[in-house]
Amino acid sequence: MLDFLFPRVCHGCETVLYPEENVLCLYCLSKLPILAHHRYQDKQMELFFYGRLRLKYATSLVRFEKKGLTQRLLHKLKYHGKQQIGAFFGKWMGSELACTHLYNQIDLVVPVPLHPKKLRKRGYNQVERFAQEIAGQLRAAYEPTILKREGRRTSQVFRSRSARMLDETTFHVRDGAHLEGKHVLLVDDIITTGMTLELCGKELLKLNPSSLSLVTIAIAS
Repeated sequence: MLDFLFPRVCHGCETVLYPEENVLCLYCLSKLPILAHHRYQDKQMELFFYGRLRLKYATSLVRFEKKGLTQRLLHKLKYHGKQQIGAFFGKWMGSELACTHLYNQIDLVVPVPLHPKKLRKRGYNQVERFAQEIAGQLRAAYEPTILKREGRRTSQVFRSRSARMLDETTFHVRDGAHLEGKHVLLVDDIITTGMTLELCGKELLKLNPSSLSLVTIAIAS
């Protein structure tokens, strides 16, 4: 009855979903620009961070394309409260990672945090459900409070764009002594310049984990 009054629709094309479909219809699933570096031990993402961040493994599920399906999905996830999209990708990614020897020894999953002001305004971190589902599939601890994000602390007048960006994306680790010797998985929704993940990763590496790996939903082409 509820499906009749409030039909479930595809978040990609808005068509009504069949009972066996979830979040995306089969047509939209077939149109996703899948990368899944972990399937082929593709080192593209590790090379992206070469010289910037010491990673053991890194993978992204899909390619981000402007005005494409991936952009629509991430926009709904980030700005319209459609957290089921994050959960959908998390279950998908987590189930694949659990079947590979590369990621099945992850100890802790850490999501990239939002700035507190954005979190209060939005009411949720768009990375949470994605990271939670991955942690569940890998049977790893989910650690959402280890990284703390802080914002602008000094005047931005006459500062360069790169200096402003660095100041606006400051991260600190709190109560993370138990990360020592563990394989930590850092999780975010999308990689563009990689600066945010680089800053987060460097903070986590200060705690001497045995390894740091990285997973995102998408990477910009």
